[in-house]
Amino acid sequence: MMDPIVAALEAGDPLSAERLCRERLRQMPDDAGLQVLLAVSLGHQGRQAEALEIYARLTQLYPEDSVHWRNYAAALRSEGNLESSEQAYEKAVRFAPDDAELLELYGLVQVDLGKRVEARNTLLRAFGKAPESPAIRIHAALACLACRDLRAENLLRPWREWLPLDDSLESELAEALAQHADVSGAVELLEGLVRRCPQQRRIRLRLAGLYERVNRLDEAEALLERVEAEFAMADQSAVEAREIADQHARFAARRRDHANTRVILERLGPRGERDYAYWFELAQACDKTGDVAAAMAALERAHSLQVAEIKEIHPDWFEPGAKVLPNQNEFVEASDFATWPVLRAPDASQSPVFVVGFPRSGTTLLEQMLDAHPRLQSMDERPFFNMLAGQLENSTDFQIPRDLGKLDQLDCDELRKGYLTFACSKIPRRWSARLVDKNPMNMLWLPMIYRLFPAAKFILAVRHPCDVLLSNYMQNFIAGTLCVVCENLEVLATSYVDAMKHWLYHVQLFGAGVFISRYEDLVADPGRQTRRIAEYLELDDAEALLGFDRRAREKGFIATPSYTQVIEPINSKGIGRWQRYRKYFDPVLPILQPMLEHWDYATGIESRVAER
Repeated sequence: MMDPIVAALEAGDPLSAERLCRERLRQMPDDAGLQVLLAVSLGHQGRQAEALEIYARLTQLYPEDSVHWRNYAAALRSEGNLESSEQAYEKAVRFAPDDAELLELYGLVQVDLGKRVEARNTLLRAFGKAPESPAIRIHAALACLACRDLRAENLLRPWREWLPLDDSLESELAEALAQHADVSGAVELLEGLVRRCPQQRRIRLRLAGLYERVNRLDEAEALLERVEAEFAMADQSAVEAREIADQHARFAARRRDHANTRVILERLGPRGERDYAYWFELAQACDKTGDVAAAMAALERAHSLQVAEIKEIHPDWFEPGAKVLPNQNEFVEASDFATWPVLRAPDASQSPVFVVGFPRSGTTLLEQMLDAHPRLQSMDERPFFNMLAGQLENSTDFQIPRDLGKLDQLDCDELRKGYLTFACSKIPRRWSARLVDKNPMNMLWLPMIYRLFPAAKFILAVRHPCDVLLSNYMQNFIAGTLCVVCENLEVLATSYVDAMKHWLYHVQLFGAGVFISRYEDLVADPGRQTRRIAEYLELDDAEALLGFDRRAREKGFIATPSYTQVIEPINSKGIGRWQRYRKYFDPVLPILQPMLEHWDYATGIESRVAER
């Protein structure tokens, strides 16, 4: 009885489907299946209000049937009534809690409503029910990324196994990869979509934006020009027009036409009340044009909005006494360290080289230098030790760094194996090269790193603390912890001093091998400093380290806010930059005083340059 109706719908003839439904319903007025098909046929004709009325009536007739609540919820969502749709999906899930697809739809409505945490939790529930579903994994990953949740990495890891996907889902996968810092993968997917769907101008516009991100500037500008020319001859949405203007602002900044960048941004204004990214972009333009007051006003607005978002996601981070940075103010007691058992561990040649330092101290420059040497191999910055620690703490009643002495030989071997697995998932390892792990905040994981790799060599990047703070304050970080740390200069200064004290204490306790790379010295005499670094790492051909800018351009994507700078030769533009903001730093200089003195910056950057 249903077959002719379904056939009419599949043939794109909803009028015939409606007629057949009404004929059958005269004979069987209470048939729920016929009523659903009637609603579908009405929906296909654009008669949404009539369809919605049928779905609503069915939920009243069958109040415990999840299918009717699901249909009603979907119809409400298509009409834009998101709040009621969420409520209907909630009831549908109540009667079918193990339906993964239903949970996915519920989570997507929560995404539409901007309920980040709720959407993430619902979509992770869906993943738990159907871990093999690419669609659910992609949507759950996007929800995790919106919450700055590291679980996105595991959700996306097997993405190549899912291909090919339908175009819409593949586009969402590209978005997830781009947000997850796998921009090369995102470019690959979007290039494929452009080949299959050359008429999709919005996809080409997104691709142009990613070309800029991987420093393929000529291709980016050429593609943007073509798309913009096509948009000029066709209707374009406000979203598309905004994206074109945003890209012009970025290209103006890349050409160092910062005045034009500022003009474009000020003409556009923020994308909405919560658009903190806009205020960060505007602050950079104001800084480059020398308008210190406007830059600081924009930054204050940016951080206020950003921290408000983080509070929604992680309210526990803002409770009294909360520790945002890993292991913040947690120290290994000397008496406990004396009881650590001596275990077998890799020697220096088999251990990674760890490049650390407070963010924006020059760690990326050092990483690119080291990666330019054929005997070294770096990888994109990843929080591997956060992940290993999470596994330890979740599986046992284990506290880091307090309980590190409890780890036995097997424990350490397994943790090293886990670390290596993480590293190999990010790069195809060249086993003839030593691994370089650049992660600034690994300085707070020194006790755990030392437990696993006691012979490892460290390079600590040091830069004038005020220049470090200013650069951090101007960044739109992805990591939620850094967003909180950068809320204002006082919090930032306190976090800097805490991190340095943590590092210095444990370096002395463990006697770890550390090379101090002072940014100002590296900029002033890169030849001498790279020779010293090469000698420390027992490398020949120190000259190879100086080819870092060429190597960086070859790599394309570099996961750092300074991706536009590390492809250029060394310059001194960032030295003493904070002096223009001196009045904003005066209140926090007493906080920084211990580290200014320790690193011999107490008299300011000018005296160091003069002494040299």
